[in-house]
Amino acid sequence: QVQLVESGGGLVQPGGSLRLSCAASGFSLDYYAIGWFRQAPGKERERVSCISSASVSKYYADSVKGRFTISRDNAKNTVYLQMNSLKPEDAAVYYCATRSTCNRPTGDYDHWGQGTQVTVSS
Repeated sequence: QVQLVESGGGLVQPGGSLRLSCAASGFSLDYYAIGWFRQAPGKERERVSCISSASVSKYYADSVKGRFTISRDNAKNTVYLQMNSLKPEDAAVYYCATRSTCNRPTGDYDHWGQGTQVTVSS
């Protein structure tokens, strides 16, 4: 069964950190780019970061540059999103998804996880 599973979300105070994981089962992530997306209530889903299959290219939304870091461990079939200096506006459900490349922020992302909730509040 092809599946992506996100984990690592939770409640954190402003300024805190979380590391999200996106683990694949049933297929290999080796040849996929992986995007991290988030969607807050009443807002459109946005791509916050993306990493190419060989980790050569990494993309970040302006809103998270300098605070979030994407990485992957193909041996563990997992992609990570390290989130530092979290702000209340980072609160959302975070999803990962596969695509052939990172060259577009939307469209043609196929496998999706179920999401993990990130809450930033004091």
